[in-house]
This record gives sequence, structure tokens and C-alpha cells, in this order.
Amino acid sequence: MKKFLYIVLGITGAIVVLANLGSLIGLAFSALLVIGGLHYFLQSHSTLGKVFWATVGIVGLLTAVSNIPAFLGLAAIALIWYAIRKWNGEPVAMKTKSNDPFENFEREWKQITRN
Repeated sequence: MKKFLYIVLGITGAIVVLANLGSLIGLAFSALLVIGGLHYFLQSHSTLGKVFWATVGIVGLLTAVSNIPAFLGLAAIALIWYAIRKWNGEPVAMKTKSNDPFENFEREWKQITRN
């Protein structure tokens, strides 16, 4: 029964993603406007250039925020990702590595003593 639920979840998510594909492309374009505006704003030395690139970034930000269907598409992509991970039996949480030298030493010591 769980497998059937994951199949239905994945198919529903795929339909929502395909229905919102245009708005997802628009969101990507808005993100490019924001990133480009910020990049050129930081590189600009003139006041007029800074005003222009800040305006470009703000326009990109406003179009991204007003693009609500794209956020539904992103939620559907997350839903598909969740369904695939659960279908394969993989944990949904991401593994993070610690930079603590003691934890790294303990992990390496466990691997050495197993062999």
C-alpha cells in the first residue's frame, strides 16, 4: 500500500511540475536577474551604475516573489524527491560531515579496527 501511495505521490507531483513548467522557467529568469543585478551592483563604481543594477535586482526580486505558481512547482519537485527517496528506502535527511577532528578520528579509528 505504501508503494502505491508513493507512485500516486510521484505522478501527482510530476503533473504539477509539468503544469507549472512555464512559471518555473520564469522563476529561473527572475533568479538570474537578481544574481546578475547583485553581481554588477557590487562591481559598479559609478552611482548611476549602482542605481541601475539595484533597480534590475529589485525588479528580479519582485517578479520572483510574485511568481506563486513556481513555488507550487518547487514544492512538487520536493514532493517527487521525497517519494523517490522513500521508494528506494534511502533516508530523507541529508548526511552532514563534521569538521571536528575528534569525531573524524573516532570514525577513522572504527574503520581501522573493523579490518
